[in-house]
Amino acid sequence: MLRLHGYFRSSAAFRVRIALNYKQLDYQSIPVHLLRDGGEQHSASFRQRNPARLVPVLEDGALMLTQSLAIIEYLEETHPTPALLPRAAAGRARVRALALSIACDIHPLNNLRVMRYLKSPLEIDDPRRDEWSRHWIALGFTALEAMLAQPGTAGDYCYGDAPTLADCCLIPQVFNAQRVHCPLEPYPIIGRIYDHCMRQEVFARAAPAAQSDAE
Repeated sequence: MLRLHGYFRSSAAFRVRIALNYKQLDYQSIPVHLLRDGGEQHSASFRQRNPARLVPVLEDGALMLTQSLAIIEYLEETHPTPALLPRAAAGRARVRALALSIACDIHPLNNLRVMRYLKSPLEIDDPRRDEWSRHWIALGFTALEAMLAQPGTAGDYCYGDAPTLADCCLIPQVFNAQRVHCPLEPYPIIGRIYDHCMRQEVFARAAPAAQSDAE
């Protein structure tokens, strides 16, 4: 059985849970608490799984995989149906562009280790750290909203009327935006897609509150 090492609030792990659910793959969830005792990701045993000390990590037999998008691409190649990437090259490129705009341009600036560094040693207080997150999320969402508004892109989901890799990335990022009270009214397409996705069991079962380690 597949084993997913993750943390309930990790948006990267959230992405992989969505993909696993969509492809109807059974997996065992292995919680890694990112805050307890300084963070379980820093333990010697976890560093053997991922020297970067980040979640998620997916075990498939003896194979150990890191980086959420690489994991999802692996699942796409090993379990191609239902697909998370369109068949046509142009569609695949567009979906990847949407996903990467979130995973590379937005998420890294407001993930846990950046927030902890802003707090110590830089001594930036919680309200200003939240403002930091809101700034970068808003900048990214403004661009993403425009991308989704392009002809032939958004339907019920980010690309057409079936989930793709882009939705695996978008939904966790909206969850993060809500945590720091980032207004979503300026992004009606993003908001509509999020509301639709969270009404689907695939996404709802992957949500942080539905995980065994949720606090």
